[in-house]
Amino acid sequence: MSTAQICPSILAADFLKLQEQVQAAERGGALRFQVDVMDGVFVPNISFGMPLVAAMRRATNTLLEAHLMIVQPDRYLEEFARAGADLIIVHQEAAAYGLDRSIQHIKQLGKKAGVALCPATPVHVLDEIVEDLDLVLVMTVNPGFGGQKFIGYTLRKIRQMREMLDARNPQCEIEIDGGVDQQTIRAAYEAGARVFVAGTSVFGYAGGPEAGVQSLIEAAQGM
Repeated sequence: MSTAQICPSILAADFLKLQEQVQAAERGGALRFQVDVMDGVFVPNISFGMPLVAAMRRATNTLLEAHLMIVQPDRYLEEFARAGADLIIVHQEAAAYGLDRSIQHIKQLGKKAGVALCPATPVHVLDEIVEDLDLVLVMTVNPGFGGQKFIGYTLRKIRQMREMLDARNPQCEIEIDGGVDQQTIRAAYEAGARVFVAGTSVFGYAGGPEAGVQSLIEAAQGM
């Protein structure tokens, strides 16, 4: 089985020590990071935008994901691409009527394209475009806030998504986001996820980000 990848969420980082914490997570084995972009409309919270993506681009050479929890994401795709995002994730629920256009636009910008699904959104909504995706993000909490509890029924969605991708686009990654910690990660790994967005369990880990990433990888793979 392939190795679990931990994708630390910058939402949980200490911004006074951002570069230091990013470097610590990299030492622990983090090969990618996620910037959670929230607009206070699609989700009930406001976070940050292109300037932080640009700052993260200066802080790390690893793969950088921009998770756009915003309405009308097409308005900003070019700006996030210019800021340095390598992979841009849009929500099916926010771009439902123009999802194919959004995915093709991201690809035209030379970036990898991902689609996120909220917990109650079924996987079949991706049936027509699954071959065009580089990543599917299965939300395991309702998006908008960090520190939430993992929603158990999303394990069924991960298995369904794994089955669809194995049949039609095996190179596409399954990522999960929400409630990922040393106790929940193993079940999601066994269900078929391989990329795990983690905030508090990395940046709030008692031993620091380096140890947090290492402990998650070990927990995922039953080590």
